[in-house]
Amino acid sequence: MKRDFLFAYYETPRGKLLRELETAYLKSSIVVSCKQTVLQIGGLGWENEFIDCSLYSNFIVLDAKNLGYPGSKKIRAKAFHLPLQTDSIDMIILPHMLEFDAYRFQTMREVERVLKPEGIVVILNFNPWSLWVRYQYLWDKRLADSWKGHFIRRSRVIDWLKLLNFEVTMITRFNLDSFETKYVKSVSNLFTFSATAYAVKAIKRRYNLIPLTPIKESSPALAVAGSCASNFQTANDD
Repeated sequence: MKRDFLFAYYETPRGKLLRELETAYLKSSIVVSCKQTVLQIGGLGWENEFIDCSLYSNFIVLDAKNLGYPGSKKIRAKAFHLPLQTDSIDMIILPHMLEFDAYRFQTMREVERVLKPEGIVVILNFNPWSLWVRYQYLWDKRLADSWKGHFIRRSRVIDWLKLLNFEVTMITRFNLDSFETKYVKSVSNLFTFSATAYAVKAIKRRYNLIPLTPIKESSPALAVAGSCASNFQTANDD
């Protein structure tokens, strides 16, 4: 896994704009309490621009190369093998991580495992159909040489999330100068070739089966016809 392309792209004029947009988006997406645990898989180095690490004392950056803002808590580990307890994290952020992860689906399984039920996951990826990203990749030899990843379609990410029992709630696209967020029901015409990147926000659902208690069949009580008739006759004689 190499994310050199990502950091090199952030240094380009369009990359700087994307970074500003993603910073604003992440700042608005962190809606959990400051007492809850937020895990970011894949360090950026400028996490302090979208989260107050002193306020969110349980904010953790997990990165194989120990990247991340110096003021945040860090864990040096692989994304596809998280050294965390099951159902222990309230929110997970994956900023351009899956694109450069050779074990991306195993990483998604680990995300599902450590995330608490009703926990939130936010995934940021490049738009594979973006003309700007493709142009920058082909034009800048430095970026092309540093690309060791795989562009992932938005529909594939959504399919992965649904397979892992996540409910996708919101989709966001990052244009050149703004980002647009919509609910899943209205994203049919959300994406264009001009969108540089996209974000998917989902909630982990856990569906528990309610066991049904078997009903014990009881034999119906049958009355003897003769006894009923005799009782009726006795009552009339009285």
